[in-house]
Amino acid sequence: MADSVAPTVCGHLDVKKGLLLQLFGGIVKRTHDKIKLRGDINICIVGDPATAKSQFLKYICQFLPRAIYTSGKASTAAGLTASVRKDPETGEFCIEAGALMLADHGICCIDEFDKMDIKDQVAIHEAMEQQTISIAKAGIHATLNARSSILAAANPKHGRYDRSKSLRYNVDISPPIMSRFDLFFVIFDEKKDDDDFMIAKHIVNMHRLQDSSLNPNFSMEELQTYIKIGRTMKPQFMHESAEMLKEEYKKLRQADKTRYSQSTAYRYTVRQLESLIRLSEAMARVHMDEVIRPSYVREVCRLLKASNINIVKNDLEFEENQELINEEVQRAKKDNPTDLFTMEAEQQQQPAKQAETKKVKITYDEYHRIAQLILLTFKSVEKEGQTSVSQADIVNKLVQKLEIEDGNGTSVEKAHETSKKIQNVIQHLITKENMLLVTQDSKIKNERYLCANINIDMENLDLSGQ
Repeated sequence: MADSVAPTVCGHLDVKKGLLLQLFGGIVKRTHDKIKLRGDINICIVGDPATAKSQFLKYICQFLPRAIYTSGKASTAAGLTASVRKDPETGEFCIEAGALMLADHGICCIDEFDKMDIKDQVAIHEAMEQQTISIAKAGIHATLNARSSILAAANPKHGRYDRSKSLRYNVDISPPIMSRFDLFFVIFDEKKDDDDFMIAKHIVNMHRLQDSSLNPNFSMEELQTYIKIGRTMKPQFMHESAEMLKEEYKKLRQADKTRYSQSTAYRYTVRQLESLIRLSEAMARVHMDEVIRPSYVREVCRLLKASNINIVKNDLEFEENQELINEEVQRAKKDNPTDLFTMEAEQQQQPAKQAETKKVKITYDEYHRIAQLILLTFKSVEKEGQTSVSQADIVNKLVQKLEIEDGNGTSVEKAHETSKKIQNVIQHLITKENMLLVTQDSKIKNERYLCANINIDMENLDLSGQ
């Protein structure tokens, strides 16, 4: 059934599944206090240019009779919600409906959502959650219905999606609006020969054969009839499904805490719990099922996590620690003063060589491994009751551990190289990551004492995120 949604678009099956769930929608509920809980599903599609985002929106507008298409840059707050104007004949003020009001019981498709001004984005806060529009202008006080779903399409901030950063850094949308979307889909324009061949073949057949090149399993009329019947069903949760939903939500919250820390945990809120409920109800409607089964909840959770794409980390560059070089010079001066002048002369005569060795590169995986070992060392130190540990002790312990794990033997050159990497990672954790603090710093680098930052949750620490 998902393949039959937007057949002119090749691939993107997960996006089509999300649109199918949006067409079915969840169940609208009212509490004993007459508080309405919405059943409409909001979806945002983020993607590189030329990834058929607008084609999805155009298809939904043709599919539903009460669907409105608008562009974010050409829309204002009044155009989306409602405006008050003076009737030229009677002289009285009247309300003109905006796009969200006209799409009542339908879907409002907003293209170029990231191009909207901030003040216009703020105007749809109430419409997205409470599904009402409140007006207090020119002596008119009214609350109007806007019971519509929102399907938005947005481009990344800098034209292309940056895989090295998370979703919030790629989209120019405020966190309150991001939390109101039930599903986020990220579409990449990746260079893969097989995918490029399939898309090119699909487009050429579309131009050559037009509609005869499309063979969807269900026609648009059959889908419309099926959805009309499916929206009349009101499925209920099974006990196993409810327990699975609770456990999945707990996992999402915990992963959010360890990945971004509590101060920036905006992605998974209570709204996402309501989203899981709505999506599960829509999934049961797709299957014409009176009960919500655990398999439906499992698939819905997979779709919800589809926006959390794996962050690709680049290699790290460390500047050569000049203080360390100077301290080696000072130690050499104590041992043999004549060698000191030789070393200083060599440094003055070879500035180009120093420039070449100014930066040291290590892969992110190697950095992650060393950083985890450093923090595990601090965990063991805390269990022993110590508050700080010298940098030299950490370096010595980790050099031995890494040499044994890698099976490189006890090569002096390899041990010296590993020691420099560990010192650079420690410096990075102090200056950039703010995970370690210096408690006592003497003239000699190896006598520096460190402790873990008390604001870092050492028990649930995960370096895989930002």
